[in-house]
Amino acid sequence: MPQLAAAAIQIEPLQLAPALACGVMYAVRARRLAAHGRPVASWRQACFYSGLGLIAATLVSPLGGLADELFWAHMAEHLLLADLGALLFVLGLTGPVLQPLLRTAALGWLRHLAHPVPAFGLWAADLFFWHLVGPHETAVRNDVAHALQHMLFVGLGINMWMALLGPLPKPAWFGNFAKLLYIVVVRLTSTVLANVFVWSNDAFFGVYERGERTHGISPHTDQVVAGSIMMVEGSILTLCLFCWLFLRSASEGQERQELLDLAAAGGVALDERRAARAVAAGRGGELRRRIENDDTR
Repeated sequence: MPQLAAAAIQIEPLQLAPALACGVMYAVRARRLAAHGRPVASWRQACFYSGLGLIAATLVSPLGGLADELFWAHMAEHLLLADLGALLFVLGLTGPVLQPLLRTAALGWLRHLAHPVPAFGLWAADLFFWHLVGPHETAVRNDVAHALQHMLFVGLGINMWMALLGPLPKPAWFGNFAKLLYIVVVRLTSTVLANVFVWSNDAFFGVYERGERTHGISPHTDQVVAGSIMMVEGSILTLCLFCWLFLRSASEGQERQELLDLAAAGGVALDERRAARAVAAGRGGELRRRIENDDTR
């Protein structure tokens, strides 16, 4: 496999500008919330800035330059941007952080796209579209199309993770078992595409021919390596998400039982389903305070 140092570092303002703008807006909002006694948790801020840093570093690193020459590098770049960078970005978000955005008439409707069904559908359609020969090769050859490709990958990746990990309200049916199925379907979708690249007898993209000759790798091997990278990254991420879901389920069960016990001890009527909904929505602390103040109506 070629050395990344062989590719030049590239600065592409068209792709870096959205990340910079998001970072500035997040910093301003976080400072304002802290000034009003509602600080964003340090770990969330660390996740957000790590996600933006990973996106920016990927775009300006030698990997970004090599992505125009080799398919496996382009695949690795997209996974860092749209999977890991987008995931860290979402982990940094909270309801209060998003509140000004969602209150605006022009952008408030975007919350509906974070419903699990459209979130998955849009993400999957975008994933397959940009791996069709025509759109993919256009993105490699044209800077504007490449910037659009990356913005859609990151934006719809963020939206896909928002449905699972974001702070927006979830549908009543989207419990832990539904979340498990969501993870499986998302990873299965990318695995299907990865298998197409690994097991196909022919290389699909001719746009990398010059780079493949320069780096001494055949088009078919380049494609197999790209698909393999996609499989390995997806497997590791899936395992991490399963562990997260298991720990979350255990934590929610414990918190739900504590709320029920607290209500019973105080003679407050509390339905188990109501406690479960509050915990799943991250509002267990608020319900606890209302129980303690005997204000659960």
